Amino acid sequence: MQTLEALTRDARALANGEIVLSAPETEVARQMQICNACRYCEGFCAVFPAMTRRLEFGKADIHFLANLCHNCGACLHACQYAPPHEFAVNVPQAMAQVRGQTYADYAWPPALGRLYQRQGLTLSLALAAGLALFLVLGAVLQGGLDALWGANLGGNFYHLFPHNLLVGLFAPVFLFVVLALGLGVRRFWRDVTPATSGAPLSAPATAEATDAVLRLKYLDGGHGDGCHNEDDAYTLSRRRFHHLTFYGFLLCFAATSLATVYHYAFGWAAPYDLPSVPKLLGAVGGVMLMLGTAGLWHLNRTRHALHGDAQQKPMDLGFIALLFLVSSSGLALWLARGTPALALLLCLHLGAVMALFATLPYGKFAHGVFRTASLLRHAVEKRQPNPIGLSAD
Repeated sequence: MQTLEALTRDARALANGEIVLSAPETEVARQMQICNACRYCEGFCAVFPAMTRRLEFGKADIHFLANLCHNCGACLHACQYAPPHEFAVNVPQAMAQVRGQTYADYAWPPALGRLYQRQGLTLSLALAAGLALFLVLGAVLQGGLDALWGANLGGNFYHLFPHNLLVGLFAPVFLFVVLALGLGVRRFWRDVTPATSGAPLSAPATAEATDAVLRLKYLDGGHGDGCHNEDDAYTLSRRRFHHLTFYGFLLCFAATSLATVYHYAFGWAAPYDLPSVPKLLGAVGGVMLMLGTAGLWHLNRTRHALHGDAQQKPMDLGFIALLFLVSSSGLALWLARGTPALALLLCLHLGAVMALFATLPYGKFAHGVFRTASLLRHAVEKRQPNPIGLSAD
């Protein structure tokens, strides 16, 4: 809900040149005005009920709606004003362009966000390769070329890189990711809160948003049959592959977190074997992550050209590639633990993990954080009186 005072303030700021909409933001505002007059897609997802609570669309409203959009494509295929109509309404593509802009606008530091947005796939793979090479050189300097193949590590990678050394390498990267993401979402939350009623979070709103996040509710097309990918056919494949990727990542993270507890609280040093809980979580999560990212890669490559922003494909594919590389190299490392390839696989896996964490605040991982924030604000806003007196349900 945007109050009349906020609308007046934004209108005055626009008139004074204090708020300047970018070309993608202007296009979203134009399309939302058309959609607000039509409302055929009101039941498809959270975007359209939120849209009906607004007569005008300021910068904060546009950022909020863009990150609320799940890019399912249902509204495009249902729209009578979609291209080649002269109105050229394409909400998924317009929202995707603004969403990509917000990743860079809210990134910290901003320069890294812009770099990853332009060269996501190349940067991701180059960073993983560079870090892996750095670790290879470190191993060679420590134990010579024999350390890379056939080294007598006894199946324990800590014999190559001690535990404290790995902590010293990864702890700063992890803390940087938390800081960068925290600063970015804090700015986003601060900007969109006044435009979404300004009311504080409540337990019911938090529960509703959590349910929407965990179930990926808005990837069902609004009717439960799924959204679209390469054609007009409904499919739940995007939802299923997103679930595999999301929960696979969470299981892998849980495995690492539990292993940390084992190490520091109980003195149980890695590596762990089945049926230990960290190994079970990591193995199941790794397989799920591989399947999910392989499916998302295929869907991304076959997606209808009008569904998204083509300029974001390198960023999307870079994130998918790193997730797949992390999961596949982790499983290979486990399966080859007693072979001469252990050291090389360890360097590859650690390089991929470090590259993934270093790029998390600047790509598709950030969209999950911003989308969660938008779903929270939507759940809060819909519980407030509608300021323009129109139904939003």
